Amino acid sequence: MDRKERTEEKVQELFRMPAAGDEGTDGEFMQILQRYIFGDLCYTGSLDNRVRELVTITVLATIQALPQLKAHLAACLNVGCTPVEIREVLYQCAPFIGFPRTLNAISAMNEVFQQNGIALPLPKQGTVTDQDRYEKGLAIQAPVYGTEIRDRYTWLPKPFDEAVPRFLTEFGFGDFNTRAGLDQKTRELLTVIILASLGGAETQVRSHVYGALQAGSTREEVVCALVHASAYMGIPRLFNALNACKDLLAEQA
Repeated sequence: MDRKERTEEKVQELFRMPAAGDEGTDGEFMQILQRYIFGDLCYTGSLDNRVRELVTITVLATIQALPQLKAHLAACLNVGCTPVEIREVLYQCAPFIGFPRTLNAISAMNEVFQQNGIALPLPKQGTVTDQDRYEKGLAIQAPVYGTEIRDRYTWLPKPFDEAVPRFLTEFGFGDFNTRAGLDQKTRELLTVIILASLGGAETQVRSHVYGALQAGSTREEVVCALVHASAYMGIPRLFNALNACKDLLAEQA
């Protein structure tokens, strides 16, 4: 297939509609957009439609492109993503992009779910209590990241020298990474995408690329996810992310 044929095939798979033609005010731009994303990127690398769409909604939630997010939430459903795993992808954005933007994404998600006849609320996926969220979060955090954050911020004035690392463990890992509905390999891969999409978080990108590799992603899968995300977050953020962890992602002889 040529680019045009590949684009038509992928747009039909994702959106159940024809690819862009010359109609409308900006048909030429839409053809450039679609042939690059759906004719080139979607056919480069190993990730399947399901993971690519989870990557896409992660970027769109992070950058708050809500109209496009709604379209790709529907595409997620079209390629077999479950409502629960879609919700988990958006929920886990909160520690990185903040609650207001996460709530915006959740509102868009619920609108799409209702349009598709999906009953709300979805089943709960939490696995921790107020009493054990620290211990369960630490059980995920410590084997991969050790005590790096706790050791790095001992200089903070009290009580923040203790509170900041504890909040990270309880909130970032305990409240979200312990939830059911999305496997740890996918969670870590999508965390890389959130951080790359934010821009300016290259230190954290590097840490979570290491985490993604530890969780079972291959170097090719991480690069494929970042390259796919670049159509939405922009190429400069792709290069920033790749340069930040070149030694982790470089093909080894």
